[in-house]
Amino acid sequence: MRKVRDYDAELKALEERARTIKARRVEQLGQLVTATGADVLDMETLAGALLDAVAMKDAEAKEAWRAKGAAFFQRRGRKAGRTAGGDGDSTATQPGTDPAPGSGAAS
Repeated sequence: MRKVRDYDAELKALEERARTIKARRVEQLGQLVTATGADVLDMETLAGALLDAVAMKDAEAKEAWRAKGAAFFQRRGRKAGRTAGGDGDSTATQPGTDPAPGSGAAS
């Protein structure tokens, strides 16, 4: 006989996982603001800059921003590797594997 699935429990587990992921993303975005030094801006200025970035249609400018952001995370990864006693060639410096806060925020 087939085991009966508890859809309510599965749904609750999925909702809790979604809340956890959303909370982690919000925390990482806050850490990104601090790590980039943007926390010195007032909220209105930061919000305006982000709104302009979202509305930007210039693909070349967006690509330049993306490259600059990737370089930022690679530098942070190398610094973390050296402070942890690494030689700077740790896997954290590889694109896409950087554990730095907000690393998924650019996608």
